[in-house]
Amino acid sequence: MISSAGEIVAALEVRGLRKTFTLPAVDDLSLTIRAGEFYALLGPNGAGKTTTLRMVAGLLEADAGGVKICGIDAFRDPIAAKRVLAWVPDEPMIYDKLTPLEYLEFVSGLWGMDADLARFKADELLEKFSLAPHADERCQGFSKGMRQKVALAGALIHEPRLIILDEPLTGLDAGSARQVKSVLRNLVADGVTVIMTTHILEVAERMADRIGVIAKGQLIAEGTLEELRARAGDGGKSLEDIFLEIVNASSDAASLDDAQRAMAGVAA
Repeated sequence: MISSAGEIVAALEVRGLRKTFTLPAVDDLSLTIRAGEFYALLGPNGAGKTTTLRMVAGLLEADAGGVKICGIDAFRDPIAAKRVLAWVPDEPMIYDKLTPLEYLEFVSGLWGMDADLARFKADELLEKFSLAPHADERCQGFSKGMRQKVALAGALIHEPRLIILDEPLTGLDAGSARQVKSVLRNLVADGVTVIMTTHILEVAERMADRIGVIAKGQLIAEGTLEELRARAGDGGKSLEDIFLEIVNASSDAASLDDAQRAMAGVAA
């Protein structure tokens, strides 16, 4: 995306983002994701990935910091930000009593889309996800893979510029996973930005342009796969090996810092 001044606008800018529950879940997190980039956000359970993305999507209020989506201040103008954004959670949220076609018509109506355009987009998405033969069946009997594809189709109907996917491939069979990955690749090729969290590191290794690793709510590493390999000092390492090294090193450093603070308290 290019601004009126001719400058390239990042798809997502996060600055000093914070969220505390009992303990800090996101701790002064900053990152920038380029337009047209496939970005994988990785981290161990409880690292703050979903909390971060829920704040970006406007589903959770931040304690501090700022978020810009395609140049729009998401906290000051959340409606405008949501118009260029799509959020797909790990558990698909659709209406069981609706058919896929009815669900897409409902979602397009929420966005105020022209009815003819909405029907054209709905038919196109149903074909992309091989849902056309099931377009008039109730969603209540669908498998998780089919429900996930319906939810993704609903997220895409208003043609968002930034798509956030939280564990989109978990529980999908091989055929459904391949379809979803193919659609995502085509979207990125068309200039759409995709942010994905996943515990399936092979998927991130094959699909991501850049990878960010967070632990304890902080970004501890970021770069292309080759840049992360260079950091690890072994060009042949898999992303799984690199990820575990980075997270373990961060955990060891945090433990050392805690010990040093404890010793300083005793000395005082």
